[in-house]
Amino acid sequence: MTAVADFPATAPATRAERPETGVVGADVRIPLVTGEHVDYANFDYAASAPCLVPVRRALEEALPYYASVHRGAGFHSQVSTEAYERARRSVARFVGARGDDAVVFVRGTTDALNLLARSVPDGCTVVVFSGEHHAALLPWQHRAGRAGRVVRLPLPASPAAAVDAARDALRTAPEGPRLLCVTAASNVTGELWPVEELTEVAHAAGARIAVDAAQLVPHRAFGLSSSGADYVALSGHKLYAPFGSGVLAGRTDWLRAAAPYLAGGGATANVTEDDVRWNDLPARHEAGSPNVLGAVALAAACDTLSAAGRDRLHEQEQRLLDRLRAGLAAIPGVHDLSLWGAGHPRVGIVSFVVDGLAADLVAAALSAEHGIGVRDGLFCAHLLTRRLLPPSHSQAVRASLGLGTTEEHVDRLVGAVAELAARGPRWTYGHVDGRIAPVPDPRS
Repeated sequence: MTAVADFPATAPATRAERPETGVVGADVRIPLVTGEHVDYANFDYAASAPCLVPVRRALEEALPYYASVHRGAGFHSQVSTEAYERARRSVARFVGARGDDAVVFVRGTTDALNLLARSVPDGCTVVVFSGEHHAALLPWQHRAGRAGRVVRLPLPASPAAAVDAARDALRTAPEGPRLLCVTAASNVTGELWPVEELTEVAHAAGARIAVDAAQLVPHRAFGLSSSGADYVALSGHKLYAPFGSGVLAGRTDWLRAAAPYLAGGGATANVTEDDVRWNDLPARHEAGSPNVLGAVALAAACDTLSAAGRDRLHEQEQRLLDRLRAGLAAIPGVHDLSLWGAGHPRVGIVSFVVDGLAADLVAAALSAEHGIGVRDGLFCAHLLTRRLLPPSHSQAVRASLGLGTTEEHVDRLVGAVAELAARGPRWTYGHVDGRIAPVPDPRS
């Protein structure tokens, strides 16, 4: 019989036994409107990454033992409880948590930052840049009437300007608790933000910093301890674990003092007719039956990426990203979006527009005629995307890379965009259920 201590296996592999980093669905072939079938070229990792093969394997191993955690005497419940808490330890290692940091399982980055917004002390001043993803931009102004204020800074002209603006805003904020919330990598351009420098100025001003790492950690390592940041939020569905789990990790005092994020079983230590005594962290903010399998999946993804070697994976991605950017830059009429210039470091995300073609038409044609999946729109970062768009465009196309991306995918995308820029779509398109789609669409 499997022992609790042996299941599931999450110990990091040695360099000699690096785990497989393939993604589920990499061999799926899809139909085109022309009647051909091609391998699907997924360039939508920034929205939701596919499942890693080792993550699927971890779930297959966990499913026979699935049960509710923490309160069951049965063997399955004990195994699931151990798997859940081992997952917490794996995630803590992945985000470089300090020994006294809390690791709270949530649904994703949006959930994590809403939890933190509910936990900041009364009177807290929150500083945020207007270019943030909505998950990091909006929770602070919806804090259910809590006292305090939100300072929204304009988009900075450079990383140095971002640091200066944050320093000024935090220094001039009213006395009391202060929090700076910033992304680590833009979900629109992929550009890296100066997190360590922003952490320094926040702490120099007596403030804390929360980092939205949803778009960074699938591509590069991040550590709470090494960066000095106070909080980090991430999503499993961006991290090759698309099973509804995410994490808020960081300092415990604000989280411990806050009322439970959700009121219910699991968050309670004792309930009487007259009173409720709430649990300590992390159970305090994990009411209800936790997403055990989501936590197991997230931990398996964290362990797999760590064991595979983050530097090696980054180098592989960077070669593909350079190939994609160079290819798009050579196409007349194609313009990529950038906040700080083409030379600024970024993760595997490129957003662009094509002269004379709407973004939704480009995305539809790439899919229907070439088997390429991209994202079109404003990417839940409306203020930033609209600021970067040329005047003649209202939306952009986003191509994002991941572990399943190949050179053939990149070359196919570049060739397809070049064809669209030169001659337009080969098929006819119209509005179908609110979206641009092939008309007629011969695919089943």
